[in-house]
Amino acid sequence: MLQEFNYLAPKSKNELYAQLKKYSGKARILAGGTDILVELHNQWVAPEYLIDIKKIGDFQGISFDEDEGLSIGATTVCIDLIKDRNAKKHFPLLVDAAHRIGSPQLRNRATIGGNLCTASPCADMGCSLLALNASVEIGSEEGTRVIPLKEFFTGPKKTQIKKHEILQRIIVPAEMAGAKFGMQKLKRIKGHDIALVSVAMARTAKVMRVGIGSCGPTPVVTEDLPPRASLRAVVKAVKKVVSPIDDVRASKDYRLFMTRQFVEAIYPELFKRS
Repeated sequence: MLQEFNYLAPKSKNELYAQLKKYSGKARILAGGTDILVELHNQWVAPEYLIDIKKIGDFQGISFDEDEGLSIGATTVCIDLIKDRNAKKHFPLLVDAAHRIGSPQLRNRATIGGNLCTASPCADMGCSLLALNASVEIGSEEGTRVIPLKEFFTGPKKTQIKKHEILQRIIVPAEMAGAKFGMQKLKRIKGHDIALVSVAMARTAKVMRVGIGSCGPTPVVTEDLPPRASLRAVVKAVKKVVSPIDDVRASKDYRLFMTRQFVEAIYPELFKRS
């Protein structure tokens, strides 16, 4: 039986901030609903208040600025990112990653912000955004703060968001626009499945990075590498940040092996001419 809760639907950021402050620790956020509704149905969570943020316009949409980069509203759904002209032109890695999320039905419901806030080690958008050095903007009545995505995840299902705060948007820096990229995702089956291992790589004229999912308690990213770093150096940097485990889906050794295989497969793609 579904636990009863109070449903709230603020229409502005300020109204939301007030509700988050008033019901701190008693409320959960509803956006796409692809995770929270499952948790409610299975009685894994029992919040007193469910706050629906889909009507808040400030959290919607995608825009590109030549100085700041790509701004993605937290409630932007995956299919809108896939179709966005600026994302396709400047950050095709994100379009590729969004295509890999779930089924068509999920891509029409799941939000980019929700995918990050779930803080799953295998979250599909995590490794691609990490490779692109993205940041997140978090807001509350106290103001806004921007933190690097690599500092956002603090553990499985845990982030830096406090109980009175909300993720408002994701920012992908302009200097990563046009980056050479590649992504690989290992699944048990074709079609809709979560990643056993995922690897995203991005390279510009100034830097190279590798984002990895399902190889640690959170999605992880390498240190900034020289743009022409050798394959050996890249593999070494990846080894420093991954810490996979054995579980029912894959062994630690298999994850390590496939991570290296993916890096070796993507690496030459980063040096091909357009």
